[in-house]
Amino acid sequence: MKKVKYIVAATLTCMMMVNCGGGEKKKEKESFSYENKSSKEEVKEASNEANIVLVGDDLMKFDKTEIKAKAGQKVKLTLRHKGKLDVNVMGHNVVILAKGVDLAAFAGKAASARETNYIPAGSESEIIAHTGVIGGGQTTSIEFVAPEAGTYDFICSFPGHYAMMKGKFVVE
Repeated sequence: MKKVKYIVAATLTCMMMVNCGGGEKKKEKESFSYENKSSKEEVKEASNEANIVLVGDDLMKFDKTEIKAKAGQKVKLTLRHKGKLDVNVMGHNVVILAKGVDLAAFAGKAASARETNYIPAGSESEIIAHTGVIGGGQTTSIEFVAPEAGTYDFICSFPGHYAMMKGKFVVE
């Protein structure tokens, strides 16, 4: 019986020493981030092209709430979905709306437009540009010419997402 007590005590002591050992730092899990840490600029200009990258996630958030370009400038908009959920569960897109378009009304129409990737038929005059719908781990991009100077809304038109996934497209 005494031997069992000594073995249990020795085992517990060893476990405490291993768990409470100080000097070693825990190795952090390596991860990949879409953020550009070398520059805080949202738009990078190469000749007359604005390269804009928006990142969405499984928490229904874009990484930016404001993007910028110059009037008449060629814009390459890239959408990356850093989440893991499927397109049917947590699909994202970017829709840049024309001035004066009611966000809630447009989103209401878009929610029932599954067959057209949540872009309502006949809404061409309300949209400046839009990406396709993508799921976790996917990327898509579009190119278009920035409209006249002003501030335009952008949203994700997947059902229910526009309330949290929205921002301003500022054209200077």
